[in-house]
Amino acid sequence: MANEAVIIELMNGGRPIRFTCADGTGIEKGTLMELTDPRTVIANTNITAPLVGVAAEEKVANDGQTSISVYTDGIFDVLTDAGSDNIGAMLSNTDTENTVGTAVAAHLLDGSVLGKALEAAGNAEVVAVRVNL
Repeated sequence: MANEAVIIELMNGGRPIRFTCADGTGIEKGTLMELTDPRTVIANTNITAPLVGVAAEEKVANDGQTSISVYTDGIFDVLTDAGSDNIGAMLSNTDTENTVGTAVAAHLLDGSVLGKALEAAGNAEVVAVRVNL
């Protein structure tokens, strides 16, 4: 993986939530996490997938662990996509791993919004995003 989110500030300790994950999966700390059924997370791979936050720890493949903590409350540096985003824009996942772009109404309905841009973003720029899921 690449372009993992970087913690700027955690609110309320980041309000980590523990989710199930596959033992055979490797997940880098800072990965945007997607929710699947039942209450299981994977690294985000789908533009319309529901996001639950940012991986709070590294998960090594085949290490015997079947759960991972996910930060749901904080400010993170996140890479934006090829477009530009305004300050205050709601940002959602894109089809490129660990990147976000301007959300549209459908993203609010499918739960793929990560948070609010605290800085204006140019083409593929890292910006501070307020995550509060």
